[in-house]
Amino acid sequence: MCGRFTLTADPDTLREVFALDKSSAALAELSPRYNIAPSQPVAVVVAASDSARKLEFFQWRLIPSWAKDPKIGYKMINARAETLAEKPSFRTALKKRRCLILADGFYEWKREGKTKTPMRIQLKGGEPFAFAGLYEFWKPPESDALLKSCAIITTAPNALMEKIHDRMPAILKPQAYDLWLTPGELPAEKTLPLLKPYAASHMKAAAVSILVNNPANDSPDCIRPA
Repeated sequence: MCGRFTLTADPDTLREVFALDKSSAALAELSPRYNIAPSQPVAVVVAASDSARKLEFFQWRLIPSWAKDPKIGYKMINARAETLAEKPSFRTALKKRRCLILADGFYEWKREGKTKTPMRIQLKGGEPFAFAGLYEFWKPPESDALLKSCAIITTAPNALMEKIHDRMPAILKPQAYDLWLTPGELPAEKTLPLLKPYAASHMKAAAVSILVNNPANDSPDCIRPA
């Protein structure tokens, strides 16, 4: 699974790496995040009808449009790539509502006996990357405002991650962004092949401070080597 991650890159870097539309007002609202947790706002990129890449903030917990209680979202922070096309909660979003969820690292806890060590996993160069994500709109009964929410897709672990955990987030290659963000409907046969384990040779992992265990902690101390 993926239960915590980081996004510390500056807005100019993100604009360049993800070819973001300069009119994305959300870029000005970005600040470094060292311990992003479920239910918090996360930076996502969706395709507009003109194919421009817009940055927005969605809540991290997927709430399907048909949900009667938004608490269902706490069970859907992640979506397994292997069953996306079958699950009612995800199959329509896979066809129509795909997004990039921006990050530059994620955490997983390595179990050794009774000890669980927090590990931060990154690309070797430390550059930002994108999780494959799905999003939904949900309308609260007492409001006309739509709640925008998302989930991170997970897949099988690569050789690096299998020493830490039995799942990992699906990280998209940059050349896959355009296809993943295609406006409108795409069949699962087009998108599911993109959700493969990222190459272990391009990633690194390091033990970090136990401060990250508490989602209330969100400072550079979280990513300092243990």
